[in-house]
Amino acid sequence: MSNILIKNAKIIATMDDNKREIVDQSIYCENGKVVEIGECLNPNYDKRITINAFEMVVIPGLVNTHHHLFQNLTRCYPKAQNESLFGWLTSLYPIWNKIGPSDIYISSLIGLSEMVLSGCTTSSDHLYLFPNGSKLEDQIEAAKDVGCRFHATRGSMSIGESKGGLPPDSLTENEDSILKDCQRVIEKFHNSSDFAMLRIALAPCSPFSVSQDLMKETASLAREYSVGMHTHLAENIEDIVYTEEKFGMRPGQYIEELGWVGNDVWHAHCVQLNENEIDLFSKTRTGIAHCPCSNMRLASGIAPIRRCIDEGVNVGLGVDGSSSNDSGNLLNEARQAMLLQRVNLGANKFSPREALYTATRGGANVLNRNDIGQISEGKAADFAIYDLNSIALSGTWSDPLAALVLCSPMQTAYTICNGKIISEKGNLNNIDIGLFLEKHKEASKKLLEI
Repeated sequence: MSNILIKNAKIIATMDDNKREIVDQSIYCENGKVVEIGECLNPNYDKRITINAFEMVVIPGLVNTHHHLFQNLTRCYPKAQNESLFGWLTSLYPIWNKIGPSDIYISSLIGLSEMVLSGCTTSSDHLYLFPNGSKLEDQIEAAKDVGCRFHATRGSMSIGESKGGLPPDSLTENEDSILKDCQRVIEKFHNSSDFAMLRIALAPCSPFSVSQDLMKETASLAREYSVGMHTHLAENIEDIVYTEEKFGMRPGQYIEELGWVGNDVWHAHCVQLNENEIDLFSKTRTGIAHCPCSNMRLASGIAPIRRCIDEGVNVGLGVDGSSSNDSGNLLNEARQAMLLQRVNLGANKFSPREALYTATRGGANVLNRNDIGQISEGKAADFAIYDLNSIALSGTWSDPLAALVLCSPMQTAYTICNGKIISEKGNLNNIDIGLFLEKHKEASKKLLEI
């Protein structure tokens, strides 16, 4: 049973179609769904699990649309600290080449735990390398153990250095093998039903690591099975130059010709989109995973998110890889997304509430889900609850909702997914985090030969 009552919340930010903000009310949930928002005094309600949310803020669970969980094993790597995208990648490929199944599991478990503690209840991950027998199920198992919703993407790299690509040949795979494994993981793991805890998408890594044939065949396979499609696009100037020199076209034309537009597709970064490409995304309902911290760290630029949203493009947030962001806090991404748009456009051009909407409902839209990302009757019982009496929120009584973005990144008092409390006051409820941090440390040191 996953019945739960969240009682007397200071403010509930629903992120529903009307963007209601409800003051001093409660939420009652049964079997992982919201049943009522209001007084919740029905005598038939089972209230054995009750959270007193007095002087707390409740928002929908945050939705992370882009990550590379394995990269938290190589955070802050010295040779990559001052590099842009291509140099950063080539510095780290030799280390990632040594990763194995247990590394994928422990990095996914720690990375998802970090996300949960900040309020994330649904995360996508882009796993595009499978060295030494690694499989997608190595991270699927970790997500199940943590207790969050998970969109696992079967990524791929098939064009190595010898064929003009960026990654070493040793990290690439045969394209027939890639497609066979894509079909295998869809058939074995994908759940298309509402409130699914696990979904699969297909995700060739980038224009500089896969062939056009693989992009086309992956799209065909994904649409045969009605699963999502994801890749990196237009991340920085180097990316644009590569696409123009290699294919004779801009990224927008490239993905349009390959069939990689539509409401079943979302692209990571999109920092260097031009006006025509934004229009293409708008007309085709193609989504964007905006990763502001990673884009700043790698000096990729400022994505035109204000323009994209104004044109009706679905935009969500992503923390991106933990070796290019070095953090996994989605509230921090919301804050940076807001600040970056203000730097270029003005202080009134991106509000704290808009940033929170992008981190919740926006992310749900990008992942093509209407069952998460909002607090409404009949929707998923996924919540992030923050205590206004914490030091990070002290003094924010005039607008506690905006405080979640304007103040320093913080942890939740409670993170609830599918009607179950998965973290409480900084502790993970389903795993022994101390034990796994030790295993993570050992794995990281072994990879780095420390």
